[in-house]
Amino acid sequence: MNEGDLTQLDQLAQLFQFDRMVMLALGIAALVFAVKGVNYLARLLYQRVPSRRLLISQVATVVGFLIYTAGGVVVVFVALEPPRELMLAATGSLAVALGLSLKDLVASVIAGFILLFDRPFQVGDRVTLGTTYGEIKSIGLRAVRLTTLDDNEVTIPNNRFMTDVVASGNSGALAMMVECNFHIALDADVIKARELLHEIVVTSRFVYLKKPVSIVVSEVAIADRLALQVRTKAYVLDVRFEKEFATDIYVRGTDALRRHSIARPSLGAFVSGTAAPAAELEMSAASET
Repeated sequence: MNEGDLTQLDQLAQLFQFDRMVMLALGIAALVFAVKGVNYLARLLYQRVPSRRLLISQVATVVGFLIYTAGGVVVVFVALEPPRELMLAATGSLAVALGLSLKDLVASVIAGFILLFDRPFQVGDRVTLGTTYGEIKSIGLRAVRLTTLDDNEVTIPNNRFMTDVVASGNSGALAMMVECNFHIALDADVIKARELLHEIVVTSRFVYLKKPVSIVVSEVAIADRLALQVRTKAYVLDVRFEKEFATDIYVRGTDALRRHSIARPSLGAFVSGTAAPAAELEMSAASET
């Protein structure tokens, strides 16, 4: 063993002397008590200002993080007094560790720049990513914030939009196609049903009539029984009224079919099975609007 190795071993031995370990333990204990004190003060503020509970919690979290990070560095330097060579080696190892742990963050930031220039969707678009559907509220450098139709805010890292399939319902436009499915019996008057549903759609206060309105009729199998699926395809004038438009069509359409005695499939067929497309025929009603 050469002299350099002996010197390094001697430096390491000095780091772990008893008095230095005691100072290190006391410093860590002081940091823990300081963070607990911050949390205690935050709980007192909760009781005095309950309306600011979330803000107080966020501030307390940030302060606690700073106490642990900045205080930890100070404690290590004061208690252990590590040599310069050891600090340089530790800094290099820390940089590598941070690079590995932050690779997803860096990928999200790069993807954020790509989203800003490529523009596969815009703020206000209704998009689907996996099982998540909602309206884009903001596009940041790290993540996209999306509000679902039940008013939940979802934060999605930008790099997911680079690898997953994303569907945009309106692509920057206010109008968006909305489809509504009705099922009627195979021997029902499908021509009458088509006319009724077409009238329901074009008279809705939410419909955008500058876009075509069409009715698609399909045969579907429900529990080994054939039935007809009548699908209305029309544009809502503003994506904000998507659910109101669909509800209006379903409520008024169901009532119209009932009043004109358009037979619906039996309840037992729906309970025991699900619909599967068989043959499809599109009957465009745009010429009738």
